[in-house]
Amino acid sequence: MGTFWNAFLYVFWIFAFVAFVMILFTVLVDLFRDDKLNGWWKAVWVIFLIFVPLITVLVYLIARGRGMAERSMARRAQVPEDDDWGSKPTASATPAADIQQAQALLDQGVISPGEFDALRAKALGQRF
Repeated sequence: MGTFWNAFLYVFWIFAFVAFVMILFTVLVDLFRDDKLNGWWKAVWVIFLIFVPLITVLVYLIARGRGMAERSMARRAQVPEDDDWGSKPTASATPAADIQQAQALLDQGVISPGEFDALRAKALGQRF
């Protein structure tokens, strides 16, 4: 029974260490993305992160946590395509399937004949 708990504690400490490293890098990224903070203050934060990491991370999260959230939301507003990665349709595997899809759109009246020609040329890898 002792080996189970030793293994459990080992896994727990690995998890805690990985979580701490992720938080540490999140703080560092936020620190360098903050354009309102002076370079000297950034240097002070980094020095404290190196020598007293646990306390510094806790102080940073308490003192600047709201600003971290605001900067994160502002970044998401600037780069919205990061949020919907993978939700956009991808190109099909063959040019024939692309041309068939373009033909269906042309038949439905969604695209014009010129747009169909452009899509067909793109599927075939032609320049126009």
